[in-house]
Amino acid sequence: MNNNSSRLTRYTLRAIVLVYLGLLIVWPVSLVAKNAFADGFGAFVDALTEPTTVDAFKLTLVVAVWAVVINTLFGILISVLLVRYTFPGRRLLSAFIDLPLSVSPVVVGLALLLAYGGTNGWFGPALEDSGIQVIYATPGIIMATAFVSLPLVIREIVPVLTEIGTDQEQAARSLGADAWQTFRRITIPAIRWALVYGVVLSLARSLGEFGAVKIVSGNVVGQTQTATLVVEEKYQNFDQTAAYASSFVLAAAAVLALIVVTLLRPGHGESARTPGATTAPVPTVPAPTQKDPA
Repeated sequence: MNNNSSRLTRYTLRAIVLVYLGLLIVWPVSLVAKNAFADGFGAFVDALTEPTTVDAFKLTLVVAVWAVVINTLFGILISVLLVRYTFPGRRLLSAFIDLPLSVSPVVVGLALLLAYGGTNGWFGPALEDSGIQVIYATPGIIMATAFVSLPLVIREIVPVLTEIGTDQEQAARSLGADAWQTFRRITIPAIRWALVYGVVLSLARSLGEFGAVKIVSGNVVGQTQTATLVVEEKYQNFDQTAAYASSFVLAAAAVLALIVVTLLRPGHGESARTPGATTAPVPTVPAPTQKDPA
């Protein structure tokens, strides 16, 4: 009786979750795919090959790549700082890391505009006098995108760094490894899957950023218009085929990235995501010699 009751509860919860996810995610996204091909595959291709749409996707890809590179570099540095070092204000810094997830992207865009605007911004006039335009240009779009996606890398790495502890790193240093050797041969292999997953999430988020980008880009067709801004423009101009086609490409890129990283991860999921389970056999760190100065 208890087993039957437990099984019924399990099936009921599973059904509720599946229905919820279906109504909230699967069904709406599938409608985007359906409407993208409503006028046929030819119309879908024509919509995506319009010069303005091509330029927007090129800019989106450039911005996303730069944002991911920046977030990967600083995400690793911030994660190591938070986990491996103790200093006043560490918990406050950790809380601020989540600020981009809690604040509206529109607010982020407005804040960047106030700080780096060419007319009234704090740093904008000086930067423009030096020939560097941030707002209404690609640097501003990259900054806004990097801002909103920064926590995705850090929140994947920090739990793994915390779980693996410092024993292996201390052992490496006791064998004569310097800081760079320890980081390259011990720390990076231990966090690699968390890093990969964070990078993929950051990439997917960067491709779809809209609110902050809309404020700082100026939405100039062919120059500072990204793919998400194209979707808005096409939809407002009743060019729904182009709007749905662009939306479908953005959604497909995000889904494909998640599928690829899921298949690449060891254990195909749960065990790899568990902090500490990502660690591969610890590589041996040889003592530095004259032939191996690195």
